[in-house]
Amino acid sequence: MTIKITSRFKGKMCDEYLELIMKFPLVSIHSDEELEVAQKVMDEILANGKLSSGASLYIDALSDLVAAYEDVHYPIATASDAEMLRHLMEAKEISQIELHRQTKIAKSTISEILAGKKAFSRQIIGTLSEFFDVDKAVMASNL
Repeated sequence: MTIKITSRFKGKMCDEYLELIMKFPLVSIHSDEELEVAQKVMDEILANGKLSSGASLYIDALSDLVAAYEDVHYPIATASDAEMLRHLMEAKEISQIELHRQTKIAKSTISEILAGKKAFSRQIIGTLSEFFDVDKAVMASNL
């Protein structure tokens, strides 16, 4: 059985990819030491500037292995609604009063969210995601 990727996985691309695999095989990462080596390998490849097609395929695969290990061993907690709103406001360099003026969300509601006393409602998620130009799913991660 031939998989579609083999038709584009030929010649120089294949040679570059296989050369990288010979230097550092693409296998599951099982320790912090292996993680550190994998990160160094990625750093070395990325330091070369523009990636060849073979190097790009290899980096994609190796970064998936790194992400799988990190997801299990170094999970990142979901940001609270207050942290999310604070981050978005800082990134846009906007004050509470300016957010109120531009979104028509009550000043008291903004203050309560930032103080952690109130969670995002579906209506607020819609308003904020549109205002900050982020996907609603990002804003609704705590629902």
